[in-house]
Amino acid sequence: MTDSTDILPQYRAGIELFNNCEFFEAHDVWEELWAEYRGPSRTFYQGLIQVAVALHHFCNGNVRGAKKLYHSSRAYLDPYRSVHLGCDLDHLFLEMEECFGEMLAAEEGAPVVEINPELIPEIHLNEEALAKAINGQAGEVVE
Repeated sequence: MTDSTDILPQYRAGIELFNNCEFFEAHDVWEELWAEYRGPSRTFYQGLIQVAVALHHFCNGNVRGAKKLYHSSRAYLDPYRSVHLGCDLDHLFLEMEECFGEMLAAEEGAPVVEINPELIPEIHLNEEALAKAINGQAGEVVE
């Protein structure tokens, strides 16, 4: 699967699930996409998967797993900043920093930090940027 129009339904479905705080389900949708996809955005999808799993772990009190996936997700997504396939990664990174900040600052062995529901990030999709990426405009990677 390398055509960007083939991935759009799964990409969008994952974003909708993610924004509804259904992180494990978003992970499942994106993982299926990632497993079939062989284009230049493969690690972008892997980064989104890891963001979803990091939040899933954080919501379930697995702080160690959340921290690990927070850092690896950022490493996967950083090369695609600031916007990729319409996804505002700069905004996502900012919201992730706010959401995970207290947890990341806590020392090992400190009391478990609970996620603040008000700070859970959302993925903001810029439809115009997505359309340009699909059409090969604005210097974005085209699948």
